[in-house]
Order: sequence, then C-alpha cells, then structure tokens
Amino acid sequence: QAQLVESGGGLEQAGGSLRLSCAASAHTFSAYSMAWFRQAPGKERHFVAAISSRGTRINYYEPVKGRFTISRDNAKNTVYLQMNSLKPDDTAVYYCAANRDRYAVSNYSFSYDYWGQGTQVTVSS
Repeated sequence: QAQLVESGGGLEQAGGSLRLSCAASAHTFSAYSMAWFRQAPGKERHFVAAISSRGTRINYYEPVKGRFTISRDNAKNTVYLQMNSLKPDDTAVYYCAANRDRYAVSNYSFSYDYWGQGTQVTVSS
C-alpha cells in the first residue's frame, strides 16, 4: 500500500512557476504509474498529467500541455509536476495518485488506487 504526500503548493502570480512534489512511502513506487489531478472550488476533480512507471509514457490534459511537465525519480520515490506560465484558472487543490497498472497513463480518477491529501495552488492575476 502506498502513502502519498504532496508538497510545493502556494501562492504565485500569473506567469510564475511552481514545482509540486509527491513523495511515496511504498518501496514498490517504481511499479506504479503516477498522476496529478486537480480540483478547483465548486468543480469536480480533473486529470492534469500522468506518467508510467519508468517514465516512458506520459499523458497531459490538453490545456496544460507546453506549460506543465510531469517527471519522476524512482530512486527518490517521488513524482514532480513543474508548472510554468501559471494562470488564475490553474488555481486548485492538486492531488497525486498512484495506479498499480505500471503502464497506464489514464485520465480517469477511478483508475487510481492511492491518493495523497492534496496541496493548494493559488494563482493571482
């Protein structure tokens, strides 16, 4: 069972950058595909990006392509989300998630087995 802890959120101005981290407790982290989702106030949780267990497959939500980059370091049991050119619409709680299907880069939340507690990202205009 994986425990996931996100960090790196905060308040940033539009056009700025933040890097989110998600540290996993599981010694089998390298066997999981990982993803980031976000939930804005009053809205449903939505897919942002996913990466397969070895980083060979990546999937992005179209509006963040070219601005956000998902990556992972299996030696550190950590997945990252580098967010550049931030917009006020990026304001949300960001969650990381783990999928026991190592090859999947699903954009469906029900595909994921473990979730972190979330980290708040606020982008001011």
